[in-house]
Amino acid sequence: MGRTALVLGAGIGGITVAQALRKGLPASDRVVVVERELAHVFAPSLLWHITGDRGAASFRRPLSALAAKGIEVVSGPITRIDAAARTVEVNGAALDCDALIVAMGAEYAPETVPGLQENGLNLYTLDGAGSIRAALDAFGGGRIAILTAAPGYKCPAAPYEAAMLVEAFVRRRGLRAKTEIALHAAEPAPMPVAGPVAGSQIRAMLQHKGIAYFPQRQVTAVGRGRLEFSGGQHAEFDLLIYVPPHRVPAAVRQAGLCAESGWVAVDRETMATSHPSVWAIGDVTAIPLEMGRPLPKAGVFANRQAQVVAANLCRDWTGRGEAARFDGHGFCFLETGGGMAGVGSGNFYAKPLPDVRLRRPSPLWHLGKMAYEKYWLWSRF
Repeated sequence: MGRTALVLGAGIGGITVAQALRKGLPASDRVVVVERELAHVFAPSLLWHITGDRGAASFRRPLSALAAKGIEVVSGPITRIDAAARTVEVNGAALDCDALIVAMGAEYAPETVPGLQENGLNLYTLDGAGSIRAALDAFGGGRIAILTAAPGYKCPAAPYEAAMLVEAFVRRRGLRAKTEIALHAAEPAPMPVAGPVAGSQIRAMLQHKGIAYFPQRQVTAVGRGRLEFSGGQHAEFDLLIYVPPHRVPAAVRQAGLCAESGWVAVDRETMATSHPSVWAIGDVTAIPLEMGRPLPKAGVFANRQAQVVAANLCRDWTGRGEAARFDGHGFCFLETGGGMAGVGSGNFYAKPLPDVRLRRPSPLWHLGKMAYEKYWLWSRF
């Protein structure tokens, strides 16, 4: 009788590990994915959705399509995880497994900032991105604020990309002279883990585009058209686009898998947790770097971590293949508007600081991001 590998979550990491396991394990072994949503949304495309360059149908795929690849899908919320017993409760029913991979990502908590949900639009959800698109279509000029409501969010480049894409949008509409754009960041610099050189480059891009940048602003409350920050600072807006605070999903927290960071602790090379045959990958984890900050939460890392876990699990169960290690290398695109993008890449495990290089924006990198989007959707669905 075969064994069962249970994957919790169907984001980039969850889908990657499930498909790699299905290819590497015999047909007698089951690969099961649990996800409360019915469709996978390729999150990097949300940035193009807010400016009207992508319709939702172009980057959303039904998870039922995974059945054709031999992967079972269980739909419903995960209410309990027993890591020691490798048992998960979904829709009131218990699912047992021989290997458990936690890939549930980060949960958004905009309600933790008074007034944020009521007065702003969430950049990180499909509904929020659609609302931003509608608001921009109706926008006739005024003050646009982009806010990171707390430090430590996934896809560190996204709010900076959003600011520059919005700037290009209003410019294209002939509204630039009537529009003020400001980015209020909880972090001390753009993409701080990438280092001061990359941060300075991004700040220069914002300045060149006339986007005001205010780092180290911790929002405490949001009113109608007004942001309140600690220290008594405030800012006015007509349209607010925000990155919400992130937290670990409740079922993961209650399972006792989290370290003092509030996120799942794993071996930085294998993604193994302290429980046998239990791994965690992607945004649900926190991997401390020597510089004192955690590895950024990003799809490129979730994707590579998923490949490592799948390779090692297949090797354990079949005796075939080589041991794999996650080495901290990664990259991300940086959309700058006008059909241009930069790309940052390097070794985030380098000591004493990550060794990351940000390449200048060009049409080539923009085309590269478009190609990656198409490849991901084609290869996974």
